[in-house]
Amino acid sequence: MNRFVSNFVNRLDSKGRVSIPAPFRAVLARDGFEGLYVHPALDAPALDAGGNTLLNEIDTFLSTLSPYSDERDRLATALFGTSEILKVDPEGRVSLTESVKSYAGIKDAVTFVGLGHKFQIWEPERFRAYLEEARAKVRELRSSLGSRGLELSVTSPSPGARAR
Repeated sequence: MNRFVSNFVNRLDSKGRVSIPAPFRAVLARDGFEGLYVHPALDAPALDAGGNTLLNEIDTFLSTLSPYSDERDRLATALFGTSEILKVDPEGRVSLTESVKSYAGIKDAVTFVGLGHKFQIWEPERFRAYLEEARAKVRELRSSLGSRGLELSVTSPSPGARAR
């Protein structure tokens, strides 16, 4: 599989290193990126992480913006100017820098969360709260879509129905 899926909680060791989950390491190895690309998430108190696939996605997105526009410069600053490339040791561990730990509120443990093309690194309690909020919003969305579907079926003729 070439996607980051699931979530894992790992503790930082006494030297501040944390093991990247084996399934995530396998995706990174297939991606061919040397190390781990990390930047503060734009919309969450977490870190976005990945390899070449994530970098290519960022490049593709930035290329849709005018080369010297304020929007492109701001996004490039947020996505590249605050990023770090962390070295992965032979045991699959990375040392999180103080700046990324501070941004995400990480102290002694992290939650790795797969998002398909990338993964995020969270402080575990922050992730639990975010997940509960996300689940509540998904339930609201499902409820909203479900009632809209009912409205459509009541007001629209079913396929094959004859008009009178």
